[in-house]
Amino acid sequence: MNGKRWEYVIVGGGIYGVATAWHLSRGGSEVLLLESRTIASGASGGLGKRGVRANGRDIRELPLMRAAYDIWPSLESELGHPTGWEPVGHLRLYERHHDVGAATARARVQSEAGIPTQHLDLDAAREIEPGLSDVVLGALHCPHDGVADHKATTLGYAARAREAGAEIREGAEVVGLEVGGGRIVAVLLEDGERIEVGRDVLLLNNAGVADLLFDTFDRRLPVWSIFPQAMATEPTAEAPFRSLFGHEHRPLALKMLPDGSVMLSGGWRGRRNPETGEGETLPAAVAGNWAEAVRIFPVLEGLELVTARADRAEASCVDDIPIIDRLPEAPNLLFATGWSGHGWAIAPAVAPLIAEGARAGSAPELLRPFGLGRFGSG
Repeated sequence: MNGKRWEYVIVGGGIYGVATAWHLSRGGSEVLLLESRTIASGASGGLGKRGVRANGRDIRELPLMRAAYDIWPSLESELGHPTGWEPVGHLRLYERHHDVGAATARARVQSEAGIPTQHLDLDAAREIEPGLSDVVLGALHCPHDGVADHKATTLGYAARAREAGAEIREGAEVVGLEVGGGRIVAVLLEDGERIEVGRDVLLLNNAGVADLLFDTFDRRLPVWSIFPQAMATEPTAEAPFRSLFGHEHRPLALKMLPDGSVMLSGGWRGRRNPETGEGETLPAAVAGNWAEAVRIFPVLEGLELVTARADRAEASCVDDIPIIDRLPEAPNLLFATGWSGHGWAIAPAVAPLIAEGARAGSAPELLRPFGLGRFGSG
């Protein structure tokens, strides 16, 4: 491969990297994707399923989620690979009286954006999920939200990218970017290989983007790495609920997994082990996550928690939505980061827009709210 110049070089083998590789390569572009470990070895893999959720999203993301609504039901057929998509609906719960007005307003705004949403009191919410605790006052219900298997979907996109002609290299760790004439001219690998760039570099490796931009350009992004916690119970004989759950002010998300176990997540975090460099759970965070789940669904109290992990690094942004933009210092560098809690559900809609922006040299209209300019810097 030495000496070949690639039209597009993508860094990162998660959902955004492989999906964008597919959309570029199916359009006839030469694409090389570099992944330091294996496909879906980061945040696009791991325990259980992920929520495909419009409910409670940042308003700027709703048009993307509306587009994703049209893609998810047929994505498995389009990819020819399983996605685990299941439209179970989402309930965003609240317990405080002062959340009633906000819930009413959000239901209206989401519905007007093409995300059907109902504001339910506790009795109406219990018609959907009878096991809800008395501490709940009400909920926003999005019946078209659901869950999907993030690893299976990511592997499906990777398979289609390869079929379309993209080259995907696993175990290829990027350690630097070579700049010349105000653009990225090569990507440098740990083993010393230099990969020449014909057109664009796309940094889609989420938690790794900030370090590469700082090391190359001294550019500090308002993002940082986190280790989200995910837990699962033993399989249940009878599912305590069916819906996907979130909460207005508690860091809590609940969903059922195919084997009958309950998955808990939603904002509790682990830490990086200073000796191994890997993410690990914290006992207090595990206990706190579990206590909040039992508070909402008392029937869970008798279940045994069998898995708790915080081994998948993600990137979080200061305003809780991703950054998707070209870098002013090198306009042929397109990057996306800060996806934590905001990337998975919209990926099938955003990846083709990133590919479109790469070809056009400018951001499509739906991606412009996510640029660097919102921080006061171009």
